[in-house]
Order: sequence, then C-alpha cells, then structure tokens
Amino acid sequence: MSRADREPEPKPQDEQSLLLRLRAGDQAAFAELVQANAGRLLAVARRMLRSEDDARDALQDAFLQAFRAIGRFEGGARLSTWLHRIVINTCLMKLRTRGRKPEESIEVLLPKFYSDGHRIDPGPPWRTEIPDPVESREVRTLVRASIDRLPEIYRSVLLLRDIEELSTEETALLLDIKANTVKVRLHRARQALRALLGPHFTGEAA
Repeated sequence: MSRADREPEPKPQDEQSLLLRLRAGDQAAFAELVQANAGRLLAVARRMLRSEDDARDALQDAFLQAFRAIGRFEGGARLSTWLHRIVINTCLMKLRTRGRKPEESIEVLLPKFYSDGHRIDPGPPWRTEIPDPVESREVRTLVRASIDRLPEIYRSVLLLRDIEELSTEETALLLDIKANTVKVRLHRARQALRALLGPHFTGEAA
C-alpha cells in the first residue's frame, strides 16, 4: 500500500485478539475491522478504478469476501495486508469485466535511441528545487492525471509496483503474467510517465 495511506499498526496482541473474535463470528469484531480499514482501502480502490461508484462497490465486495474467508486466514500476514490484497484483486476483476475504452498509444511517449545505444533526444534536465506546498498539491494532481493516461496494462503494473508497493512476484501473480513481463511493462510505464510529466518538471509547460 502507498505510504501515505498507512495507519499506525496495531499491537500484535490486539490483532491476534481481533482475529480470534473474527474467527468466532463476532459481528462487532468485523465492524471494527471495517471501521479501521475502510478509508484507506477505499483510497486504494479509487486509484485502481477511477470511479467513486465502482470503488465503493469493489470495497463492499472485498469486505464480503474477507468475511466469508476469515476462517481460512492463517495469520501469515497482517490483517490489513490481507485485506489490501483482496481489495486489489477485486478491483482487477472489475477492470477485466469492463468494456475496453480507446487508449493512447504508449509508443509515442517512449524514448528513441541511436543504433549505438545513445538516446536521440534526452531532453532538458528536470528542475530540482523543492516546490512549495501549493505546488506540491498541484504536482500530486498532475501525477495522478498522467498515470490515468497510461494504457491499462501499463497503468496497473505501475500502480501495483510503485503506488501499492507490491513485489514483482505478487504483481505477476495478480495480473497472471510472468515476472519478466512485469519488469518490462513497469520500465516502459515509468518512461512514459516521465515523458508526460517532463514539460512540468523541466519548466517547459505552457
């Protein structure tokens, strides 16, 4: 999950107690689980689905899945981590059932190279000064909008690896692709994102 979404982690004994109550079918325990995680997980669903209604539906479906599967949860990871994976998987399933929308080609955003391996147009260097708080908010909005412009196969990999901080292996498993494919798509997605953000960070934006 993204660092910005993290809540203070509960003490191990508190989580173990909650887990025991959940396995016993304690409705109040499940309500506690939802209250403690809903806000953070809704933010995850929003990033993945880009639709408030779809995000809320995915979150509701994910909690229902968690309620049904709690008896099979072995405690090898934190409850919050387990829920995070369920929400992501639910969002990915929703994305797969959506009708495909026209997407921009990523090729025009990727760097071009000479036969000797040197980049044809490296472009101007990015600005390095620290932005003020107002600009920081604008930058976050710009980054989110730029990520949304990426084709879905690249956007999903970028979100899972760089925003949700899943491993290459976890991302490959969720997307049902090879680990090497994850690495290639992530590299291309980062290059395309850099091209989209370049005009702002090089001072060339209109």
